[in-house]
Amino acid sequence: MRILPVRSDCFLVELADLGEALALFDALKTEPVEGITEIIPAARTLLISFDPYTISDEALVDAVKLRAGGEHKAASGALIEIPVRYDGEDLAEVAGILGMSAADVIRLHGESEYVAAFTGFAPGFAYLSGGDPRLTVPRRTSPRTQVPAGAVGLAGEFSGIYPKTSPGGWQLIGTTPLAMFDIERVPASLLQPGSRIKFRDMAKDAAYDIKASTKSASVKVTASAEAGSTAIEILSIGLPVLFQDLGRTGQAGQGISVSGAADRASFKATNRLVGNPANTTALEITLGGLSFRMRGQGVMALTGATAPILITGTDGAKITAPHHTAIALDDGDVVSLGRPDTGMRSYLALRGGFDVAPVLSSTATDTLAQIGPAAPVSGDIVNIRAATAGSLVSSEAPAFALPSATETIVLDVVMGPRTDWFTDTAVDSFLSQEWSVTPQSSRVGIRLSGDALERANHGELPSEATVRGALQVPASGQPVLFLADHPLTGGYPVIANVAGHHLDLAGQIPVGAKIRFNAVSRFAPRFIPGKCP
Repeated sequence: MRILPVRSDCFLVELADLGEALALFDALKTEPVEGITEIIPAARTLLISFDPYTISDEALVDAVKLRAGGEHKAASGALIEIPVRYDGEDLAEVAGILGMSAADVIRLHGESEYVAAFTGFAPGFAYLSGGDPRLTVPRRTSPRTQVPAGAVGLAGEFSGIYPKTSPGGWQLIGTTPLAMFDIERVPASLLQPGSRIKFRDMAKDAAYDIKASTKSASVKVTASAEAGSTAIEILSIGLPVLFQDLGRTGQAGQGISVSGAADRASFKATNRLVGNPANTTALEITLGGLSFRMRGQGVMALTGATAPILITGTDGAKITAPHHTAIALDDGDVVSLGRPDTGMRSYLALRGGFDVAPVLSSTATDTLAQIGPAAPVSGDIVNIRAATAGSLVSSEAPAFALPSATETIVLDVVMGPRTDWFTDTAVDSFLSQEWSVTPQSSRVGIRLSGDALERANHGELPSEATVRGALQVPASGQPVLFLADHPLTGGYPVIANVAGHHLDLAGQIPVGAKIRFNAVSRFAPRFIPGKCP
């Protein structure tokens, strides 16, 4: 067993195989350790997040060591039958790779009883273990840019079902009409860790020919303003504006990451300025461009990226307003935000907060998972809730200096958990060069361009959990810095992770800027002997 560094509040436990990983996961659920905030199992690892103020890193490692080495409990969940049309594009190729007929592939797939071992990649996507070992097949060498929802695939020892249309590299052998993820179902994911699964050939039983759900995981939340209520009327929008809070925790079992504001310090500050609780829904605005009209009186604040604020009154008078300051608005005032000089994302709060219905207990918009309130558009009216008793803060300084597109930003990183998958030369290059932020960046991650990083280990990394701030390196050798909407699990090695104190800064780095990485720790895995052969 190895303990691999991720950040000061989490580490990766690497074990010999899936069975050992799930056995340790079982033990940690049966004998909980105070201070652990989340555990995300994967093919042979557990990502353990913890509160360092409750338990130290050393004490937690000792607790994990004591619980390791047990047996994984047999799955006892209800049996779920998945109807399949075995019409996948890769069925014939899979049969050829395995040296059997397509009929044999279908038969072996249907004879196995699978278990949902862990979730990741996308909401509702479960990695199904327990299949016939003769069906072990590698991923496609070139992933497809689009795999349809309901596609049934094979990859390595696992089978899986794509819950929505997305890119993917699994070998496709069929399709199912069942909805793997339905926001109106409780739980939303059909397959939960521990679920037992049997696949049924629809060609032999037409009774399974059912319709898939077409419900969206995005919920429209705007409405007509009631008489006497306070609201804003959206007049124009540049890039998409998103509702955000601090994210949805506790949903890893459904394959859903936390998401939430990309710059949490600025998000909390904007609510603090108008007297809202820290997690009150606000708007995340990328590169300005938003204009709205106030209906009724209100108090607003704008933090984060320094978009100029212009307020036009009903009499035509125009004034500019400062950032990081509580601003009183009168009925009919029009607020227009220009393009920021520094930073990437601004946060707009109104006293009382936006009247937005939560999705899975949060109003965060996850752009990768496509979960959350629908983005407002021109003409929408968004109601404002009644103010709480919180006191306003007239002004406060930003938590850090916002970066510009002409700067080189230095981000502290913790080396690991897969630094040893790269050559020493690649590690030196990662830390010494300036990486350019490309226009392909988004809330999912910042795509970087520079001298490609060469791997020392060219094997296929089994899927494992990733965190906000992870620097994952795909086959191209060009790192991707994961931001708030990162996938829960990934299949490329992570060379380092941005240190916790620089995560918000990373969420504000604009396109065109350059980044240098400063290692605040060396890569130092810890070995626990006697737990793995």
